[in-house]
Amino acid sequence: MRLPLFIILCFTILLSSCSQYQQVLRKDDMGKKYALADSLYKMEKYKKSLKLMEQLVPVYRGKPQGEKLMFIYANTYYNLEDYYLAGYQFERFAQAYPQSDSIEVASFKAAKSFYQLSPRYSLDQKDTDKGLEKLQEFINQYPNSEKRTEANALVAELRGKLEKKQYEVAKQYLRVEDYKAAIDAFDNFITDNPGSSYRKDAFYGRFVAAYKLAINSIPVLVQERLRTAKGYYNNFIKYYKDTDLAPEALELYQDIESRIVPLETEPNT
Repeated sequence: MRLPLFIILCFTILLSSCSQYQQVLRKDDMGKKYALADSLYKMEKYKKSLKLMEQLVPVYRGKPQGEKLMFIYANTYYNLEDYYLAGYQFERFAQAYPQSDSIEVASFKAAKSFYQLSPRYSLDQKDTDKGLEKLQEFINQYPNSEKRTEANALVAELRGKLEKKQYEVAKQYLRVEDYKAAIDAFDNFITDNPGSSYRKDAFYGRFVAAYKLAINSIPVLVQERLRTAKGYYNNFIKYYKDTDLAPEALELYQDIESRIVPLETEPNT
């Protein structure tokens, strides 16, 4: 069966294009490599362009053509979602060309690359911390940038992830019945995150942990710990008496009240 002429023509062009690319890639003509790399980059053929750029960057670093090349080199990694290398290369660009017209964009994309590396909240958050640091550096350096709104939104997202991580750790202590550790963890969360959306739940979790610690203590410690738990209930109800958790908190509080033995009045002297 004979192939249509159009398909044969397209196949021939494709083979010719691939052959041309391989020839340029293998030869030492840096001018042709540069032109082809730029052309492929504009056509969004990033993997092919990157192979050429890897040969070009050491040659052109420090030369006039190097500024554009280093920027699109970093941006190619970004477009290929290799965010480790994108962040590294954008930072190298910013250091090498501090007066470039592209410096602000490069600085933002460097910071956003580290944001992209942030894992889900349940994993180690080292990259989240680094992303926050880099984004804050960008906001401080370019307070009037058009990217400031987006940068602030990314900061809020990463902070929310860290809050969730810290809150879930405290909840885990409560689930495994390590009540002392849970109280400490909820305490730290409340102190560290005054505006958190998990704040109500942290106040409630601390109260529950204190209540369970008290009722599961040896007799000599029960009364003191019940009174401590009662104090945590008062802290919770001070801020969240009209919330969905208030009825559950009240039930525990009433049980505390039924268990507390009134302190003996000291005799007059």
